[in-house]
Amino acid sequence: MIETIGINAGKVWSILDEKGRQDIKSVKEDTKMTYNNLYAAIGWLAREGKIRLETVEKDLYIELA
Repeated sequence: MIETIGINAGKVWSILDEKGRQDIKSVKEDTKMTYNNLYAAIGWLAREGKIRLETVEKDLYIELA
């Protein structure tokens, strides 16, 4: 499971590197991950300090740190 989370974190990182700041829905669509897998990957990247998260109104945005 840990290896899968790491691979998914790499996919999320690549999307953000390519497209810049995105909302969670867009990242989910681009990566085609389930929300559970996406949030695990985001947690991995957040723990490593590689991303910033921001809530704007009801939407969650993510970008590379």
